[in-house]
Amino acid sequence: MRLTIAFFIAICCIAAGRRPTVRKFLITGEGQGTTYQVIYYSLDSVVTKKQIDSIIDRIDSSLSLYKPYSLINRFNHSDSGIIVDDHFLAVLNKSLKTFRDTEGLFDVTVQPLVQAWGFGAKPITELPDSHAIRSLKECVGSQHLQVLDNRIVKKKSCTQIDLNGIAQGYTVDVIAGLLDQHFLLNYMVELGGEIRVKGRKQPDNEKMKVGIETPGDDEFQRRIMQKVITIDQGAITTSGNYRRYYESQGKRISHLIDPRTGYPVQNELISVSVYAEDAMTADALDNALMVMGLEKAIKFVEDRKDLAAHFVYKAKNGSIHDTMSTRFYQLIK
Repeated sequence: MRLTIAFFIAICCIAAGRRPTVRKFLITGEGQGTTYQVIYYSLDSVVTKKQIDSIIDRIDSSLSLYKPYSLINRFNHSDSGIIVDDHFLAVLNKSLKTFRDTEGLFDVTVQPLVQAWGFGAKPITELPDSHAIRSLKECVGSQHLQVLDNRIVKKKSCTQIDLNGIAQGYTVDVIAGLLDQHFLLNYMVELGGEIRVKGRKQPDNEKMKVGIETPGDDEFQRRIMQKVITIDQGAITTSGNYRRYYESQGKRISHLIDPRTGYPVQNELISVSVYAEDAMTADALDNALMVMGLEKAIKFVEDRKDLAAHFVYKAKNGSIHDTMSTRFYQLIK
C-alpha cells in the first residue's frame, strides 16, 4: 500500500510538471542494550519504527543472553542441543566459518569464560583462578558444535555460546535487508556503532561519511573521532578494549577473551575498525583481529581483498598511534 501511494505521488508530480521530491527519513530507537538510527531517502515513508523494533525483538528472542526465554539460553542450558530458528542458524553458521578462517581466534563458545570474568548476564563475586580457567577451557571450542539441518548439537554438555560479538552486525544486516525489500537505494543503518551503508545522500548525491571512534591520549578515557571515511556501499564496525572493561587490583580487565589462554586479551591493540561488504562479517572479524595483535591482524586483512581495517595501538613507550591497511587509505576523506 505504501509503495502504491509513493508511486501515485510521483505520477501526480510528473503530471503537474514537477519532479517528485526525495526526502530524508530518520528513525531512532533503543534495542540490544544500545541505540539505533536508520536514515533513508525516499518519496514517502515506506519503513516504520514498528517494523524495525519488531526485527530487533525477534532477534533478541533468539540470540540475547539477557532474555531468559531466548533460544540461546535454552541451548546453553540443554545437554545436547535444540532446534533453532533462521536467525540462530545464520549467525552460528557465520560464526563457525569465522572460527575456521581465524584458526579459532573467533570462538563463540567462550561464553563460560566471558561469564567467569564478569562480562556475562550474571554478576560475579570473585575473579577466576588458574584452576577455574583450565576447567572452563575444557568446555570451549567451536569444534564441539555441529549443525544438523535446523538443529544445533553440542558434543559436550558443558559447552555454551555467546553471540554478542556478532549479533549486532547481523541485526544491522537484517534491517538493511528490510530496506532493500522496499526498493530503497540510499540508506544508512547504525546500531551500537555498527554501520551499514548503501547509496548516497540525497538530493546532492554525496557519499555517506562515517566517523571512526578512537580513544584520545589515554586508551581508556576520552574518545574522539580520529578518521572519517566516505563510502557508498558496505559496512564498518569497531571493537575496542576501551568500550567494556573494569579495574581489579590495579589492572584493567577487558571484555575481549583470548580463547587460547582463557584470559582477557593483553596486547598492543586498543581498537580495530573493519570495513567489509556486510556488517556481520565486519563485526565478527573486528573481535578476532583484536585477539591477533597488530602484526598478524594487518597481514590477515591485507591477504583478504574484501576487507580493510584501521588499527589504534599503544607503542612500547606508551604513546598511542594508528595505522591502517592499504585498502583503508582509499576510504579516507
